[in-house]
Amino acid sequence: MVRAAIFDMDGLMIDSEPYWQQAQLEVFLSLGVPITAQDTVDTTGIRIDQVVSLYFSRTPWDSMSCQQVCDNIVQHVIGLVRKHKPAMPGLFQALDVCEQQGMKLALASSSPMTLIAATVDALDLSDRFEATLSAEDLRFGKPHPEVYLNACDALHVPPQNCVALEDSFNGLLAAKAAQMKTIVIPEASAKNQPRFVIADRILGSLVEVTQELIQSLWH
Repeated sequence: MVRAAIFDMDGLMIDSEPYWQQAQLEVFLSLGVPITAQDTVDTTGIRIDQVVSLYFSRTPWDSMSCQQVCDNIVQHVIGLVRKHKPAMPGLFQALDVCEQQGMKLALASSSPMTLIAATVDALDLSDRFEATLSAEDLRFGKPHPEVYLNACDALHVPPQNCVALEDSFNGLLAAKAAQMKTIVIPEASAKNQPRFVIADRILGSLVEVTQELIQSLWH
């Protein structure tokens, strides 16, 4: 039976993917790294330090450290989130649906805790989640399941009794590897990609999250 819901953040709770793409393009191009908008799409859901390390291995720079590059990108995104407060349609409704069923709620993101805290504050969500976790300091980020397993531990709920809500394929892989039920809401242009078929449910937006839908995952 369902006992908890664990929400991804970027692209699922907030429409921040354009901000990440914009920040990466600006910062990497300023370093002379040949990066395209499609490149930023292809790395959606992967921890930013891993993205920076990937591009450094391909096109090394010497003007600043990889950590400084990460910090610059994250601060850029934080500024945009605080300014625009880009909650996804249906976010608060989906949280209400889960709470009305007595489910515990957690947030599990690949983003640094500084961005998670800024987002939770901007959207006034500090009292909605029993646990808030980042993969920032873990050995592996998504698609490794560790951040999801840690979230289940924090809620004291077995993964098999949790549903993960995701938008990216890397996040979906992480949740599946953790043996959780999965609801995926891909970006519109990616919704029909065959690889998302591994999800238990594919939705168009959080507006479609209902008590009946969640209960159906265990039947």
